[in-house]
Amino acid sequence: MRIVIVGAGKFGYSIAELLSNEQFDVVVVDHDEGRLEIVKNTLDVLTILANGASPITMNDPDIRGADILVAATAVDEVNMVACILAKKHGITYTAARIRDMQFISEAKDYLKANFDIDLMLNPELITAREINRILMTPAALNVEDFANGKVRLFETKIERHSPLANTPLKNMNIPPSILAGMIFRDHRMIIPHGDDRFLPHDNAYFIGDPQAIEAFSANVVQSEIKKVERVLIIGAGRTGRFLAPMLDQQDVRVKIVDKDRERCLMVAEKLDNGLAICGDGTDLDLLEQEGISDADVVICLTDDDRLNLMLALIAKHLGAKKTIVRVSRIEYGDLMEKVGVDIVLSTRLLSASEVLAFARRGGVVSVSLLEGAKAEAVEVIVQEGAPVVGRRLMDVRLPRECLVCAYVRGGDAVIPNGQSILQAGDQVILFIQTSHSKHVMNYFKGRE
Repeated sequence: MRIVIVGAGKFGYSIAELLSNEQFDVVVVDHDEGRLEIVKNTLDVLTILANGASPITMNDPDIRGADILVAATAVDEVNMVACILAKKHGITYTAARIRDMQFISEAKDYLKANFDIDLMLNPELITAREINRILMTPAALNVEDFANGKVRLFETKIERHSPLANTPLKNMNIPPSILAGMIFRDHRMIIPHGDDRFLPHDNAYFIGDPQAIEAFSANVVQSEIKKVERVLIIGAGRTGRFLAPMLDQQDVRVKIVDKDRERCLMVAEKLDNGLAICGDGTDLDLLEQEGISDADVVICLTDDDRLNLMLALIAKHLGAKKTIVRVSRIEYGDLMEKVGVDIVLSTRLLSASEVLAFARRGGVVSVSLLEGAKAEAVEVIVQEGAPVVGRRLMDVRLPRECLVCAYVRGGDAVIPNGQSILQAGDQVILFIQTSHSKHVMNYFKGRE
């Protein structure tokens, strides 16, 4: 499968890297020679120095007739034009980065229908929704819903005094509708068995019925915060302007701080009860005055990764219970967690996972990249004639780096065991080590 990416900036680079690692045939187009040089020297992809919104470029034999085009430049209008031209030159599917909030809120269906865009990506909106999901489950590092909300993934950090620590899984009183599906320890993915146990500082992943997960997280997993009531956001860029109204509508007392007066006015118009404060987020006196020590969560969303880290550490020092940081550079994630940031989210990684699911197609509904893309939670629809159909899971001999966590059939979610038999049409949720994902997917695809 050939995938063309227009735009070799940070966002385009992240997508190209992810797809290249999956052994897709990737072509990256950009008019900036310096950017292309970085891509050429670090990724196994074809690069073309050209204007990605030009019909001449789209007629290039390496581009014309490709399977997918992803328009990932920083300019919405360029991305729209690239998608229109792509369809006219035989490219089957298109995806476009659309950042304008008005386009997303008022003209989304129109753009899809009239501009030949099959998938619209707004990285900032995707990030805001992810933060909102996490905040609604305070003990979570990550929350994902699958199969139209019938199955929920819940990630939490195992603390030293947690009742889950140092106890074999077979001796834990975990509800039957919940599965302890994965442990991440020292950068290693572990598919746990009955004799395995959680250790302090492990990242533990549970999956199962959403209501059972909610009760389990509230009763078993320790958290200083039982319900998020006060949130301070530093940075009123696009992500902040999406997130603040979401929280405001859920009766969270939200304050958002930014030095840019125009940004503050834009977000203030969308808040019923929250406050937009025009000020310097690094001003300790301002932060103390606005009650940072009383905040349940401080969310750092400036455009500077290092500034976000500093702000999170200041917030912790001043008494904030929990910190969330948005990063551009994925490699900063581990460092930030080691020095005390509670949750680190990569906008580029969250968006790239949607492109990955789109590229895989063939029954793949969604892909959630976990632990800096070292592992994945994948929702896939089992196809007719797939190797797993009609056989007990214990007889299929799936790779050790994969676990079938749950499946939905007839509207009912089921936690499987070795005796379970999958059928065509089942919605299956998998944990997979990313390096083995392409091989694992073949078990769920039909015969060609």
